[in-house]
Formats: sequence, structure tokens, C-alpha cells
Amino acid sequence: MVIVLMGVAGSGKTTIGQQLAAELGWPFADADQFHPSANVAKMSAGQPLNDTDRAPWLAAIRAYIDAHVAAGNSAIVTCSALKQRYRDVLIGDRAHVKLVYLKGSRDVLWSRISSRQGHFMKPAMLESQLATLEEPADALVVDVAGAPEEIIPAIRRGLSL
Repeated sequence: MVIVLMGVAGSGKTTIGQQLAAELGWPFADADQFHPSANVAKMSAGQPLNDTDRAPWLAAIRAYIDAHVAAGNSAIVTCSALKQRYRDVLIGDRAHVKLVYLKGSRDVLWSRISSRQGHFMKPAMLESQLATLEEPADALVVDVAGAPEEIIPAIRRGLSL
């Protein structure tokens, strides 16, 4: 099984992904590591990405997922995956790839993203992500208001892990 943790900035994708992967003994990859340098520069300047910018990034994440599926290995990867068409690229109709939507209120997300230090995603970009977000109809939805110690067991229960 490959788990894709999705959500806007500040939803805890990296924190939850790392801790869940450690509990399960699975490899973890953060979507940020797949961005071309031009995307990082653009986001660092406070500019949201467009679909053209996202195409190579999504393709790289898809290749990571494909490699694990082909090898029969489990893994966890994060990706904001804000639009359904992005999720279609990443997941398609593969039953072994599970989507988990880390959902939070604007206040919780703003608080978390505002307190981060040294990250290229600027707090002001949260609004553009929320405006772009198409909530998934086919995901395990987990509220991120709680601590990781509450969120991770909810994911494990929801995916029977």
C-alpha cells in the first residue's frame, strides 16, 4: 500500500507522514523534495504555482509511487494534491494507493503555517491554496485540530493498519 497524505500548507503532512512512517517502518517522502528549483524559487518569492509549474512535480511524485507499487513495497508520500486532476495523476484507479485528506480549519492552518521558520511556503499563500482546494470525495478525511498522537491512530484505524 502507498499512502498519499494530502492537504493545504499547515495541515501537518510532513509531521504526520514522518511519524506514521516511523510507526509502520515504511519509507517516507515529502512532496517538497520533488519540486524543481524553479518552483521553490517561485514559492519563496510568495508566488503561487500554476498547473504548468506543477506538472513535473506531480510526475516526479507519480514516479515515486509507481516505483513502490511496481516493487510491491509500501510507502508514504505527501502532496498538497489540491485539485482532483492532480489526484488523478498521482493515484488514478489503483486500489493499492490510498488517499488521506488532512483537513483543518483556516484558523488552525494559519496558526501552524505562521509559526514555521525557514520554510519556502509563505503564510499569505494559504489563501490561494484554500481557494484552489477541491475537497476529495474519495479519501479518508482526518481532522488535524488534534495532536499527532490523535491523528495517526485515526489514520491507522481508517486504513486498517
